Amino acid sequence: MIRKLFALALFAATAHPAFAEEACQAGAYRGSDGDFVALAKSTLNPAGGLRYLFRDGRRGATGDAGSPVHCTGEGMRVGEGTAAKQWTRIAFRETPATFDSAGTELAGVLIEPVDAGPKRPLVVMVHGSERSSPIGGIYGYAMAAQGLTVFVYDKRGTGSSEGEYTQNFELLASDAAAALGQARTMAQGRFGRAGFFGGSQGGWVAPLAATLTPADFVAVGFGLVASPIEEDREQLVSEVRAAGLGADAEAKVNRLSQATAKLLLSNFTEGYAELDAARAALAGQPWAKAIEGEYSGAMMRMDDATLRRIGRARFDNLELIWDYDAVAALKKLESPLLWVLAGEDREAPIETTRGALTDLAAAGRPVDVYLFPQTDHGMVEFTTDAAGERHITRITDGYLKLLGDWMKGDVAGRYGRAEHLTAKVSPR
Repeated sequence: MIRKLFALALFAATAHPAFAEEACQAGAYRGSDGDFVALAKSTLNPAGGLRYLFRDGRRGATGDAGSPVHCTGEGMRVGEGTAAKQWTRIAFRETPATFDSAGTELAGVLIEPVDAGPKRPLVVMVHGSERSSPIGGIYGYAMAAQGLTVFVYDKRGTGSSEGEYTQNFELLASDAAAALGQARTMAQGRFGRAGFFGGSQGGWVAPLAATLTPADFVAVGFGLVASPIEEDREQLVSEVRAAGLGADAEAKVNRLSQATAKLLLSNFTEGYAELDAARAALAGQPWAKAIEGEYSGAMMRMDDATLRRIGRARFDNLELIWDYDAVAALKKLESPLLWVLAGEDREAPIETTRGALTDLAAAGRPVDVYLFPQTDHGMVEFTTDAAGERHITRITDGYLKLLGDWMKGDVAGRYGRAEHLTAKVSPR
């Protein structure tokens, strides 16, 4: 989650749609039953048409064989044959902006549904670790389609924003706080509650931003309440457990993570003896060749001379706060917090995070925690092949609606297969 770019796989189709279509327009479309589908340009497969994402999590590209989305001159038809129905384009007001944060000019866009009420919530979308631009992206439109005013912006050093790309949570939180200030000014008089949503790495950034500027809510999807060092350790443990290995294997990878942590925290001046000992303990273990973690597997496979020469440049060049205390930030947070966990998250294992959040809820903090079972990072459902590889199928049903309803203060009923973990947590 720290460095890996998480992308939803969309594959090009060789077949053509059943009938000629107009060029699709990015945005969102609504059916007569209130359902919606968001469309956006695909950076993965531009030739395959636009990406689409329904509220229930079905996704793909308009150029895919069998796509249920067909663009027409009147808007969009959804479905096949006589069962297809006409959906209408949702009117948005999209206003570009630039704003300053820590002496750096950042670029953003405010998306406002023109048919929503004057007191709709305002949400700033806080990035994960990706370097791609969210402006014109599918998630901004998916949130706006639910009646939210949405501000999306390019992280420093990405898209149209100036500055250098970084993973320094404190600087990124300052940027997010500045983005909320800009959005409040632009939407003045046309919003009610205002806050943040952070996905993945944004789960470290968004709560911290809400301690720097007034915010009425913070929502997080598939983030961590653990440090990057703890993330690496939990990934290693998750890998050996998935391989069916026992406590001895867990002890060995824990020892490896402790060694690599010492290297990182000392700027690669200390920890070599500990790493050599960890390598020796793993020597002769066939499964050790496959372990990765977030970075420990790669460090283990480098010799000491290489690590001394290029280790810092290779692993520590983005100002990451390796021992970041996420719990301390959440204890300072006064805003209501929604946290949505992916039950089988390999990128950001949830064990430590789940425990920390339920402890905060039990201590009386305003924390609401949901878990979607059988989902991986990004709240995606998947199939698993004979080799153990996961293949993404869709965003899990209920996730997008839960986010929208919670930010509007209108949570009710079931949200797909979601488990409400804090529904029965009583403050101590």
